Amino acid sequence: MAKQAPSPGHPRVLVIGYSGANNTGAEALLLADIEDLRTVLGARASITVPSLDVRNLRRYLQEGPELSILRIPSVFFAKVWRLMKAHDVLVLVEGSTFMDTWGSALLWYFLWAAWCARRQGKPCLAYAVDAGDLCRSNRALTRRVASQIDEIVVRARGAAERLHACGVTAPIEVTADNALHFIPDEAQMARTAAIWSDAHGAVGLAVVDFYRFPVRLRPWARRRDVYRWPYAFSRSRERTRSAEALAAAYAELADWIVGELGKPVALVCMEELDGPFAESVRSRMRHADKTRVFSSREHNASEMTGLLRGLDLLVTSRYHAAVLSLAAAVPQVAVGHDARLRGLYSELGLSDVFVESHAPDLVARLQGHVRRLLADPGPMRAALERGHNELVARAALNREHLRAFFAERGWAS
Repeated sequence: MAKQAPSPGHPRVLVIGYSGANNTGAEALLLADIEDLRTVLGARASITVPSLDVRNLRRYLQEGPELSILRIPSVFFAKVWRLMKAHDVLVLVEGSTFMDTWGSALLWYFLWAAWCARRQGKPCLAYAVDAGDLCRSNRALTRRVASQIDEIVVRARGAAERLHACGVTAPIEVTADNALHFIPDEAQMARTAAIWSDAHGAVGLAVVDFYRFPVRLRPWARRRDVYRWPYAFSRSRERTRSAEALAAAYAELADWIVGELGKPVALVCMEELDGPFAESVRSRMRHADKTRVFSSREHNASEMTGLLRGLDLLVTSRYHAAVLSLAAAVPQVAVGHDARLRGLYSELGLSDVFVESHAPDLVARLQGHVRRLLADPGPMRAALERGHNELVARAALNREHLRAFFAERGWAS
C-alpha cells in the first residue's frame, strides 16, 4: 500500500514483532500495542507492521490510510534497512525479543532492526518485551546492540535481571505483559462455546513440542522439517524419541482426566505450529472422542481467550495461555522449558505448580496437581485474582512509558 507522508508532528512508526504467525499471544499483544500507539500519538500517526505472512496478519489487523501491512522476506536484512529508512521511529513489540530459545534468527531480526535504527539516527523503543536464555555469542551480540536502544520496557523483573546480567546498559523499566490490556470481543469469545458444547468445564492442555526448537539455518533440510526457507526445525533421533515420549505423557494425562475425573479435554494450540503435536497427543488417546483441538490457525485471539477463560483448569506450556486466562482466575499448572513462564509463575506465587518438562515423574506430578486443584480451586483462584490485579496495575505503566518516550521527541498527542 502506498503511504503518504505523515502530517507534521505525526511520526512514521515501524512496529516489529512476531506478527502473522497465527500465534494467539502475538496477536493479542499487537492489537493492544497498536491501541496504545493510537492513544498516545493520535489517529493520524502512520504505523507499518511487517510480517512473513501478510495473509495471516490481515485475519485480525485491518489496514487503512494510516496503517500498512508489508511482507518481510525470511532473509530480512536488506528489507529491514530500507523499511527503517522510510520511518521515523522503531518500536519492538515481541515478547520473546531478547532470547534464542525459538531460534537465533528471530533474535537477529529484532537486533538487526534496532541496529538499523541506531545507524540511521532513529529512536528505538523495546515495548513490554521479555528476555530469556541466550548462548554465549548471542549474549555478546545482545549486549552490544541492546545497550544502544533508547529505552527497554520489560514485562517481568526476571527479564530485567537477565538483561543486566548480559551487560546491557540501556535504560530498563519493569512493567507487565501488555496482553493483559487486550480487550477481547465478547461475541467472538462466545464462539468457542457455541461450536463445542463441552468447551466450558473442560480441562485445557496448551501443549508445545519443545524438541522442535530452536529453528536453525538449514537451507537443505527435508521438506517436512522446514519452518520457512532457509530455516528448519531441530531434528535428530533423540529429539524425535523425546517428543514422542512427551506426546505419550500428555495422552496418558488426558485419558486420566477423561476416564478418572470425567472431564472433557481441550487441546489448545496457541500457535499454529503446535497443531501437529496436539494431533499426535490425540492420536495416542483412548478417549479421543472426548477431546477437541482448538488452534489459533482457525480461531482468533478473542475466540481463544473465550476458550481459555471457560476452562475449569489449564495445564499450559504457553506463556500467553496463562496470561489470557488470568482474568477468569482459571486454576492452572505449568509444564515449562524456558525462563518466561517460570518467571511468571514465580511472580504469581505459583512456583509449586511449575513442573519442568523433562521431569521423570511428569504425569504423576501433573495428576496430583490437577486432582487437588479441581477438588479445591478456591485458594488458587484467590491467588490468581491477586496476581492478576497486581499485573494489570503494572501493565498500565506501559502506556505511560510510551507517552513519555514520544513526548520527549515532540510526538505525543
